[in-house]
Amino acid sequence: MKPMMVMTPVFELVDSWMAAGYFSGASFLLADQNGTICERYWGNQSPASVVYLASAGKWLAAATILSVVDSGHINLEDCASKWIPAWSDAKGQATLRQMLAHTSGYPAYQPAGALPDIYQTLAESVAHLAPLGAETPAGTHWNYGGLAMQVAGHMAELATGRDWETLFQERIAGPLGMTATHFTPVDSSRGHNPMLGGGARGTLQDYARFLSMMFNGGMAGDKHVLSRTAVELIEANQVQAAHLPVENFVYEVRPHQHHGIYGLGVWREIENEQGMATLISSPSWAGTYPWIDREAEIYGIFLTHVSSNAPADFNPMFASAEIPIVIRKQLTR
Repeated sequence: MKPMMVMTPVFELVDSWMAAGYFSGASFLLADQNGTICERYWGNQSPASVVYLASAGKWLAAATILSVVDSGHINLEDCASKWIPAWSDAKGQATLRQMLAHTSGYPAYQPAGALPDIYQTLAESVAHLAPLGAETPAGTHWNYGGLAMQVAGHMAELATGRDWETLFQERIAGPLGMTATHFTPVDSSRGHNPMLGGGARGTLQDYARFLSMMFNGGMAGDKHVLSRTAVELIEANQVQAAHLPVENFVYEVRPHQHHGIYGLGVWREIENEQGMATLISSPSWAGTYPWIDREAEIYGIFLTHVSSNAPADFNPMFASAEIPIVIRKQLTR
């Protein structure tokens, strides 16, 4: 692979976004089985920059929970009611698998006017969900959101006796040397609740270490961080027979539509003829876009946060999704 030949169109694309004021800073890394191919920084970002990852943290959260599954403390088919016995209503029937796949039937977010997200623990977060009813029976509808992931994380806490940040640090961040990545917000006035679906923050290199582990089937050097089975489960079609809304990220950004758009904490953007995902990602509304391309045998991350000056018609999540396709086109020339 000739790095500059492949990367020039990507650099030009990011340069145009920066020139237009869509982002005040950005960074980019591309790698393959031999290591980093290219790394670059724009604007106010540097290797030390810690950026809020928003929904890119869903991949980290799913991997943490699958590590708990690997250890035998919990099962993907465990219902919420097994760990939260008070949930005897329809919410209690949703499984851990369905929570991570967004088919739990739970509301996507707290309704308007509900208590603000300033509680201190996942336990308190889940307690605030107790009064909410299920919107649909578990497994019947796909609905992208963050509340179900809070429940999934608390189930992992109950199963292990560890709080969420400790779980993440012990099972993912620590083994991978992700020293700057955390789920706990730093602003105590806004609470210390770990928002699994959107509250992580980290650096370019930290996330690249995570992607390398996923790319290599759960291995970091000679160390098993996740089992290969766990990695395959994360990337497998977990939508199953659930009804899909007409509008969703994959339908918006990819011309070849398919039903199996989501795994566990990740989007399955492109499938091959055998139904295997060849492009897996966990994009953020703010523009951060980590991905693994199983067809091209590369992985990468575009780390950024949309500027407050960006025009309302600029969608950073959709824009960033251009990057892996630009690279694919260059590789096939």
